Amino acid sequence: MNVSPIRLRVKELRTVRGWSQEELSRRAEIRQATVSDLETGKAKSVDLALLERLAKAFGVDAGYLFVTMPAEPKGRRK
Repeated sequence: MNVSPIRLRVKELRTVRGWSQEELSRRAEIRQATVSDLETGKAKSVDLALLERLAKAFGVDAGYLFVTMPAEPKGRRK
């Protein structure tokens, strides 16, 4: 799975919300190093469980993490 669009979307969603990597890791119940590796491109793959945790933390559908458009749907921000 190509991680590039996912890493860009995760970083965008996190910064739009004003969350640190630590805050996202807490909300998604994952390690902060996992968030860092994903955002910096060190992670070469992403499994479905991680996608589901990230999507739940952001309050979006998992498929939204694959979208490369820069804008977030209105009303999705928490």
